[in-house]
Amino acid sequence: MGIADGRVVIVTGAGRGLGRAHALAFAAEGAKVVVNDLGVGLDGLPGPDSPAALVVAEIRALGGDAVAHGGDIATAEGAASLVSCALDSFGRLDTLVNNAGFLRDRMLVNLEEDDWDAVMRVHLKGHFLPLRAAARWWRAEAKAGRRVAARVVNTSSGAGLLGSVGQGNYSAAKAGILGLTLVSAAEMGRYGVQVNAIAPAARTRMTEQAFAETMAAPSAGAFDAMAPENVSPLVVWLGAEGSAGVTGRVFEVEGGRITVMEGWRPGPTADREARWTPAEAGETATKLLAVAEAPLPVYGAAD
Repeated sequence: MGIADGRVVIVTGAGRGLGRAHALAFAAEGAKVVVNDLGVGLDGLPGPDSPAALVVAEIRALGGDAVAHGGDIATAEGAASLVSCALDSFGRLDTLVNNAGFLRDRMLVNLEEDDWDAVMRVHLKGHFLPLRAAARWWRAEAKAGRRVAARVVNTSSGAGLLGSVGQGNYSAAKAGILGLTLVSAAEMGRYGVQVNAIAPAARTRMTEQAFAETMAAPSAGAFDAMAPENVSPLVVWLGAEGSAGVTGRVFEVEGGRITVMEGWRPGPTADREARWTPAEAGETATKLLAVAEAPLPVYGAAD
């Protein structure tokens, strides 16, 4: 008996990296898993084969239950078929983990419109459409009087929290996921749906080059702080019934560290209850900035 025993869980982008780790971790805790992966390269273009079936085979070899889904979840049809796959295979849906993504990194002046659109499509639209499809089913279940204890875990990034040089498209998409998380948590709570987000740091296809340049490989037997499997325990807990009452939250997860992220809050304020002149507004803003906390640096910014 695991903490996700009997739950039906969808994980998008689950053929490799974090998604694969999440799928295996859920299965180890008793969940039935829909493993979604389109089988594309780092740039979002189709690859030679899809790894989703391999992950399903791993889960089944360990005594778990899983099915593969190879649809494009950044389309309405693909997102709808993803939810239908869970319902047709297992009769219900309890948890959605939105994880799929890829990179098209460029400095802003070199960032092409296609690179912007492609990253927005898979990250932001690829979160919205599966979430909408699942939420519609959960709302119908709740309105029919059936108990819903649904969970959604969205995947943001430190780039979405702080920004990252050379990743304007990715940072904007990941910041948008945080906004989507907060709104969907507020809207769907009445139907028994909890929505949270993680900002993970782990070694995956998307990050392995950056980590190779900045971190040495762990020695034999040492704790591998960048292993994607380190992130999955929190994701499984957020996707299980035991996380009741936790919604609209963002967690940073890296190695053995879990941090509750605290978002935008009002800082120093001045109110004259009348209109400022531009000079007065500038003078007041300067005084407020002098007593405000300095922002954390953007990833990759020069010292």
